[in-house]
Amino acid sequence: MLTLVTYPPAFGQPSGSPFCVKALYLLNLSGLPWQRKDTADPRNWPKGKLPALWVDDEIIGDSDNIRTWLEERGAHFDAGLSDLDRATSRAFIRMAEEHMYFHIVLDRWADKAVWPIVRDTYFATIPAFLRKFISRGIRRMLLRGMDAQGLGRLTAGERLERIEPDLQAITDRLWHGPFLFGAQPSAADASVAAMLGAMASTPGGTALSRRVSQDVMLVDYMRRVQAALG
Repeated sequence: MLTLVTYPPAFGQPSGSPFCVKALYLLNLSGLPWQRKDTADPRNWPKGKLPALWVDDEIIGDSDNIRTWLEERGAHFDAGLSDLDRATSRAFIRMAEEHMYFHIVLDRWADKAVWPIVRDTYFATIPAFLRKFISRGIRRMLLRGMDAQGLGRLTAGERLERIEPDLQAITDRLWHGPFLFGAQPSAADASVAAMLGAMASTPGGTALSRRVSQDVMLVDYMRRVQAALG
């Protein structure tokens, strides 16, 4: 039996991490039987990150590696897609995971009104009297990284302007079918819908969470993906 090691559910999503949600969607799309194991502590898993797939004595870390492992065993996540659509799918996945994701990070970790809710959710297993002290250093390190990356130097309004073309690109694709590449969900849906779900569910009613959660087309799309793969 395959075991997906993942962060617990949070903010109404199957996991607090969109990458864990992506892995969950891919496993369901693969058709293979699997079970989940929740943990809030990633330190003992590959690269100190989650998700991880535990298979007998083998552990596959990272959602991309999990996808590759499943494909090597017969999963067809992009069945029926043309070469052009496969290339576009990869671009959408990279847009979601290398750009959209960091907007989620800043929405949750940088906003002073949102951070206490996120802190008490992500670090719930740490006693309250230690939680602020331990999480403060992690948050400071993360925000320094986002500043070095560049997105952390933008205001919330500037970030919203920056991500709007990404959201519009997703909407443009959805005018052509219920999923990004036709009538059936594919690997791109697993990534993109997971990121949108994380955006919409961020607590505190940020500008980005309102933008996504009030977009009827995006909300209907997320519901379709969750119904098909969740």
